[in-house]
Amino acid sequence: MAIAYPQFFGPKKVDPSLVVSSTATQSSPPPVILSQDELKKVAAYKAVEFVESGMVVGLGTGSTAKHAVDKIAELLHSGKLKNIVGIPTSKITHEQAVSLGIPLSDLNAHPIVDLAIDGADEVDPQMNLVKGRGGSLLREKMVEAATKKFIVIVDESKLVNHLGGSGLAMPVEIVPFCWEFTLKRLEMLFIEAGCVGKLRKGGDSEEPYVTDNGNYIIDLYFKKDMGDLKDASDAILRLAGVVEHGMFIDMATTVIVAGKLGVSVTNKE
Repeated sequence: MAIAYPQFFGPKKVDPSLVVSSTATQSSPPPVILSQDELKKVAAYKAVEFVESGMVVGLGTGSTAKHAVDKIAELLHSGKLKNIVGIPTSKITHEQAVSLGIPLSDLNAHPIVDLAIDGADEVDPQMNLVKGRGGSLLREKMVEAATKKFIVIVDESKLVNHLGGSGLAMPVEIVPFCWEFTLKRLEMLFIEAGCVGKLRKGGDSEEPYVTDNGNYIIDLYFKKDMGDLKDASDAILRLAGVVEHGMFIDMATTVIVAGKLGVSVTNKE
């Protein structure tokens, strides 16, 4: 059996008993080629196996987490899961969970979450993440910082050598007041990394995208490695006008990756 992605996270972290291989043998049929969305569903369903009756569960946001929410609802309705309380990380997830009949609450009533399941936009070899390209980074971070176990579900396209390495956005949520001033200050923090900031727009509109919290998002793009992540995080959060950033550093406890080699479950050492 092939072990998926041990070269990425390191062999000591990968739990081989939880690896599902799609590699064919001579006596087996050729592997089925799955679409990206199908891979997301495979990772999401694997994560839901960790959910137990009676848990308070953080419900993530995005195309991958949506599959996990669907599966939790299915298990609730079948009676295989009972007494689940969901803590949604966005208005979209709240609406999805309500439509599926999942009982919901919030961090005021449940300040300690048993388990959270969510996707990520990037995952580095140390299991640090970029999240928030869907716009829900603040609520996601609040819920996932309060959880005992944070399971990240991704397809293999999300694996990067360093955060920002995909060339795609690293989001920063800011207050709308004087957003251009804040954007320029963010760019100056990472001038040596060739950072360019852009105000996120709302779909086809030229109007700024507005988060669930009434804020704007600046998307930062890096040409080079931004350096030490904790230093970068501290520098961003020290800027007046910044609410939160999309780096989730040392937060994930488990990463589930689905790809052409199968599914790997990697636990933090």
